[in-house]
Amino acid sequence: MESARSLARHLADAATRWPRALAIRTLEHRWTFGEWLAEVSALAAGIEASRHPLIVSGSSLDLARHAFACSARKRPSQPVDRNAPIRGGSPLPPGVTLVVATSGSAGEPRGVMLNDANLDAAAAAANGHLPLLPGDLWLDCLPLHHIGGLSILWRCARAGAGVLLHEGFAAEAVAASLAQPAVTHLSLVPAMLARLLEAGVRPPAGLRHVVVGGAALTQALHDRAGAAGWPLNPSYGMSETAAQIATWTPADGPWREGLAGRPLGANEFALAGDGRIRIRGPQVMAGYVDGGGVAGDGWLTTGDLGEIDASGRLTVTGRADDMLISGGCNVHPLTVESCLAGCPGIRDVAVTGLPDAVWGDRIVALVVGDAAPERIDDWCRERMPAAARPRRIVRLASLPRNATGKLERAALRELALDARE
Repeated sequence: MESARSLARHLADAATRWPRALAIRTLEHRWTFGEWLAEVSALAAGIEASRHPLIVSGSSLDLARHAFACSARKRPSQPVDRNAPIRGGSPLPPGVTLVVATSGSAGEPRGVMLNDANLDAAAAAANGHLPLLPGDLWLDCLPLHHIGGLSILWRCARAGAGVLLHEGFAAEAVAASLAQPAVTHLSLVPAMLARLLEAGVRPPAGLRHVVVGGAALTQALHDRAGAAGWPLNPSYGMSETAAQIATWTPADGPWREGLAGRPLGANEFALAGDGRIRIRGPQVMAGYVDGGGVAGDGWLTTGDLGEIDASGRLTVTGRADDMLISGGCNVHPLTVESCLAGCPGIRDVAVTGLPDAVWGDRIVALVVGDAAPERIDDWCRERMPAAARPRRIVRLASLPRNATGKLERAALRELALDARE
């Protein structure tokens, strides 16, 4: 079995094989593999060797430079949001390459420790599943202090492909880049995909794969995008698995909500007794900075609920800690959100629950759009049981989402409470 290679090693190999090929491009500048190797080598020369993570804040380009330079110095890097306070890190166990934060959508973010083996296995599995070839170009508009944006650096360096690096997501900038036929791969969260569709952006003919992750993709949004020609690959993954660990392709059969497909590479899926998804394999993290995370037998038990069919395909059905109990019935917000997302006049929707003496959890829908409450109520009556129907509709200009597109569930409850008062 081939031993894991570091990000710096993949860059050195690419600079040897394709020195003049595009490695990194921003809206203002571009570097070939040979030029990028020289640039990050100069930066690496000024980085001290240490088991303390080098905590890096700044632009996406700054974070990309330091990811390569820290790899060259064999020093852990820890990219952070430039708007967050920077605190010193403690020494890490030997072999840790990267410390990246969980999304924090359901609580305080935790530091995830990943090593070269995790990151290289993830890149190899992703590149094999959604073929990434020398000379391809991946548009990266995801934040580089989260694993979704960072992992693209590993995939492209490994494949000899280029990264078109945006400073976050702006629909106009992404549209302009897609108007050029060079982009072959793109990563988005569902909210970004919705923005591009609303703006009437069309995918270029050379775009082969659009990886959609970070939050649940509704059937309605999937179908709208598919009808407009977007080659979607809905995915499932997390910081703890070095990004995507399952990604749907047409070989998995017709897509349905939550379907992620079979595990990538040599990874495995199983279900715990309460329905939570368990994962084992080379992509599973070394552990959390504050301890714990992976059982002694190598299994990581996630907070996500799922189903595994006879062919080994995983369907993600929601977060275990989001479950509501309405009228004595288990109601998952994702189920109600998926139904409401198809209602004409609703552009975005989230569901939460408030304590209620009769229902237990009173279902509240927070809606972005101009659909009338009566139309929403009729839509729900025709499509879902009484216990799942929203008892209150709150209209908002936008929903609280973090940088990776996940709904901030705690903020939803506060908004529902404020609207009730």
